[in-house]
Amino acid sequence: MSVARRVAREEWRWLARGRVALLGVVLLTILSAVAAVTAHDQRRVAQAERSRYQAEANRQFANQPDRHPHRVAHYGHLLFRPLDPLAAFDPGIDPFTGSLLFLEAHRRNEADFGDVRQSSLLVRFGQLTPAFVLQMLAPLLLIFVGHATIARERASGMMRVMLAQGVPATRLVAGKLVALGGVAAVILAPAALALVWIGLHGQVPTLRLLALAAGYALWLAIWVAAVVLASALARRGSEALLALLAIWSLSVIVAPRVVPVLANRLVTVPTRVEAEVAVARDLARLGDPHDPTGARFLRFRDATLNHYGVARIEDLPVNFRGLIAMESERQSSALFDRYAAAIADRQARQVRLVDRLGLFFPVLALRELSMAAAETDLAAYRRFLDQGEVYRYTLVQGLNRLEAERLRYADDIDPTKENRLSRVHWQRVPAFHFDPAAAADTLGRVAPAGAVLLGWLLLLGALVAAATRRLTGDAR
Repeated sequence: MSVARRVAREEWRWLARGRVALLGVVLLTILSAVAAVTAHDQRRVAQAERSRYQAEANRQFANQPDRHPHRVAHYGHLLFRPLDPLAAFDPGIDPFTGSLLFLEAHRRNEADFGDVRQSSLLVRFGQLTPAFVLQMLAPLLLIFVGHATIARERASGMMRVMLAQGVPATRLVAGKLVALGGVAAVILAPAALALVWIGLHGQVPTLRLLALAAGYALWLAIWVAAVVLASALARRGSEALLALLAIWSLSVIVAPRVVPVLANRLVTVPTRVEAEVAVARDLARLGDPHDPTGARFLRFRDATLNHYGVARIEDLPVNFRGLIAMESERQSSALFDRYAAAIADRQARQVRLVDRLGLFFPVLALRELSMAAAETDLAAYRRFLDQGEVYRYTLVQGLNRLEAERLRYADDIDPTKENRLSRVHWQRVPAFHFDPAAAADTLGRVAPAGAVLLGWLLLLGALVAAATRRLTGDAR
């Protein structure tokens, strides 16, 4: 048996004899397993509820009676954001964003009814998920279990004896790394099994599962190296414990809360109310979208008459009110798209700023990787909004086209006529289908964060190697 393996085995025996450490490992492992089961069940219930509501919304939209197509456009439609299977592992920003998108004519809405707004304030402090356990609690347990792994040998004089007997310091430190790495593997095991189960039943691309598993493996490896490094540098285990607790508090508790606030101060994003006021002001400048004789559409009217070679609106082969509805929707959608793009650009700048600060706090890189792989990050949320807007615009313009092609202008302006079309037309509207990111896009989003985690592990590995050489010098 190699020296490193013997050292690791003795370290495991020492942990087993210390019932507090063993109990901590067992409890955290159980907590991780419970988090995986409860989070999956919560996600399953939430997704079933959203699917049921979506089916009901589709049914009600299709079962509208015969009516004017523009009334159908203003009646609107509902889209419920589907939950990715990996949202059970890491919900990301999903609890803070909306899950329901209302589609209507002349409006591009944001999603409403985020879980945090509908639930107890305790949700704001983190849900019990595998991601929460591994990001927050697992490093803390590694600190308490391993802070004295080398300092204990130095304080008892056993290290000097082992080095004097020819045991290489590199083997000694390697054994400690293996021992603490084994503890980390036990902690990671329930989450890894949960990922395997999700992969077998949730139709998640293997690339995303591997990225998620690799990210958390790197995260725990970073803390294994940091704990052993602190224990190698400290004279006493208590000194290592205090230093590691300070680092954990700063990097895991404080940084994830302070850095986003700092990013929001440096790159401000208009609030929802501010954005709606600005959009309403610009919409008012455009004019009434339902007035075909208004100044807003004079140029469009003249261009339409010239295109069809007629002198009067009444002589057009199509319903001019339907054409006006289509043109109005095009103009208002362009306005909403412009505002949405500006806000998305500012949010992206905030994310890039947080990513840069993630070079100093690896937990930020881990969170970005985890949310991107789980499809619960800002990019996934924006993708749902963008696809919902494409669906809304296609739906509304299709209804406006029905008005233009199926109703006569003279009848449409006559208040005594109902001008209804058969409900068969809205029954033919296809259901909304959300397309998640392609595997290549996901890889592009997780790769930078993975590189940051790998860089931190290599840096700590180099520092551990330097501390190992110092141990050899101290023995001499």
